[in-house]
Amino acid sequence: MADTQTTQPDDIASMTFEQALSELEAVVQKLEGGRVGLEESIEMYTRGAQLKQHCAAKLADAQARIEKVVVAGDGSLSTQPADIG
Repeated sequence: MADTQTTQPDDIASMTFEQALSELEAVVQKLEGGRVGLEESIEMYTRGAQLKQHCAAKLADAQARIEKVVVAGDGSLSTQPADIG
């Protein structure tokens, strides 16, 4: 089985966060429905793990780009990374 931590299909790599999340939700619904065979379940689980990894990376990237405006004691403005975690 492919290592989901390092291998990501090109179609997933090109997805937006919203596209990946939507497909991940569909995968989870199908797996929870229990009407999928074992081999297909394994393939879907692997794809779901890849989608989850992609979503997590997109969120981490977005968090790193968010900044907050800080007002210094002298009234000047500056920005610094937001502490969201």
